[in-house]
Amino acid sequence: MGQILHPSAKTTAATRREIQNSEESIAKLAKRFGVNKKTIEKWKKRDFVHDCPMGPKNPRSLALSPEEEAACVAFRKTTRLPLDDCLYSMQDAIPKLRRSTLHGVFKRHGINRLCVNEEAPRAKKRFKNYEIGYFHVDIAEVRTQEGKIYLFAAIDRTSKYAYAELKEKCGKVEAAEFLRNLVNAVSYEIKTVLTDNGSQFTNRRKDRFALEHIFDRTCYEYGIEHRLTKVNHPWTNGQIERMNRTFKEATVKRYHYGNHAQLKAHFSAFLDAYNFAKRLKVLNGLSPYEYILKSWQESPNLFRRDPTHLSQGPNN
Repeated sequence: MGQILHPSAKTTAATRREIQNSEESIAKLAKRFGVNKKTIEKWKKRDFVHDCPMGPKNPRSLALSPEEEAACVAFRKTTRLPLDDCLYSMQDAIPKLRRSTLHGVFKRHGINRLCVNEEAPRAKKRFKNYEIGYFHVDIAEVRTQEGKIYLFAAIDRTSKYAYAELKEKCGKVEAAEFLRNLVNAVSYEIKTVLTDNGSQFTNRRKDRFALEHIFDRTCYEYGIEHRLTKVNHPWTNGQIERMNRTFKEATVKRYHYGNHAQLKAHFSAFLDAYNFAKRLKVLNGLSPYEYILKSWQESPNLFRRDPTHLSQGPNN
């Protein structure tokens, strides 16, 4: 591999080695190699031929104090959160913190990549761009000491706004009721709902001659297009599958609940924190609620009512 030289270097490793080994005078060497006498004197004094590092001996951030930089490093090592989550979490304490500054701090301390995968990453396929109003819906089972209970969850593909309910039963009537509550909870028009092929959402193949499913009738009532995933392809509905995992990791997989009431109370608090405070990279640092407000300002025709009534305040 070739030698990497400073852009302004006028000598190579071979030239420097020859200068060090030569017994000619400094003036003759400077004339022969076409360099300044000080350059000859410098290489005569050295016993190596590579360029010296010219950066600071103790590199640090110019935008942050040593204490602030240490706090960023400690936060990253303790939480192991992604770069953007670290940024959003620490900006309240360090308002001048910027993404490029934080990345530089992590890179300098060798923590810019917490998990290095030796395999080349596969290209990620992005979802087709949709306006707000495309919801993924699914059902999951969770447990407390009191027994099992069913989690009905929905997430908007674009705004990432999440809505969920915990129910004692998971039949088609409960699914239709959940959809009605979702429509009332969201301030904009729901155009499409994507579900799996469970009996709570559609008739089974052997029931193709049965009456129209109550979930489909509810969709028709509100002018919603009901789409189904491909059979045995749960990753088609991957957004809500991932959201269900997030719900469980924040609740039943981390805490013990003596009864369903405790779980419902905690779940409600988590949903509020997610929708109104969680800043998401996919939304360019906005929370789902902030993205909804932005959409309302840009496309008010998509909304049935003013979304500002959803904001957290003394009355809710």
